[in-house]
Amino acid sequence: MGKQECPGTPTENRILKKLIQNKGQLLTYSLLLDSLWDEGVQLLDKHALAVNIMLNGEKLESRPYSEDDLWGMIYERLRELSNMYTHKNKEISEEKELLKELVSDISHQTKTPIANVKLYLEMMGEDKENIPEYMKKLNLQVDKLDFLLQSMVKISRLETGTIKIQKQKLPIARTLAESIAAVVPKADKKKIQIFVECEENLAVEHDKKWTGEALFNILDNAVKYTQAEGRVYISVCRQEIFTRISIKDTGKGIAAERQGAVFNRFYREPEIHDSEGIGIGLYLARKIITMQNGYIELESQAGQGSTFKIYLPNMD
Repeated sequence: MGKQECPGTPTENRILKKLIQNKGQLLTYSLLLDSLWDEGVQLLDKHALAVNIMLNGEKLESRPYSEDDLWGMIYERLRELSNMYTHKNKEISEEKELLKELVSDISHQTKTPIANVKLYLEMMGEDKENIPEYMKKLNLQVDKLDFLLQSMVKISRLETGTIKIQKQKLPIARTLAESIAAVVPKADKKKIQIFVECEENLAVEHDKKWTGEALFNILDNAVKYTQAEGRVYISVCRQEIFTRISIKDTGKGIAAERQGAVFNRFYREPEIHDSEGIGIGLYLARKIITMQNGYIELESQAGQGSTFKIYLPNMD
């Protein structure tokens, strides 16, 4: 018996013809649709090709059509759906990447304290005479893990929008005073003086809780990087569009090539890897201020201290 051929549909035959004509050239769905459009392909065939373009992630270009052109109206609607589909896919990809980074960060940051906990537990079993000393070290590692996990929860809630910023017009001096009070014990240990210049009744639209945390993180950083008997200067100035809060220290400063990295999650200056902290404070600070439509600037020179300028918008 002779070999039977399976006849193709009219559209399949046209596609085959176009593939032959365009031999050696890239023929995308969009180009194919352009050529078949002008040949009067049936409405259903055009519709199917447009859907294929969407499913393959290609962009449907806008086309002029009249109100009486049914295909044109369907095509335009498909183009809108295609754009929505592409945008949603991009959002999903970004969320997946964010989650991947978060999981990776958690894994990396918890590895060392967990290993230390295991080590101290083993040593306690072998050296019972020094159990009190090992218990102190064990508690420090547990506290570090607790702080890390709480910080990761804050990051997750801020990045996913679970936490809603609730701004009120309040005296910024009150928020600032609470943040300063929280760093005074550390400053006193290093004999660091803190100077403040702020009008008592200067009201600014801000979320008191989260802005307070952002200010604390920057102040805590200033104390940490400032040598004993150093100074921290805080000033608040209302400008035309923003209210600026400046926090200047006499610390070691930040080299120009590192200044872009200080706001990254888990970034720590190489010189202080042995000191407390996990490198998350400035990252959270910028996130919190940005969510209030503000921003943070950094001015610093190695060996000459740093100045962080926080800008919060004036709403009146």
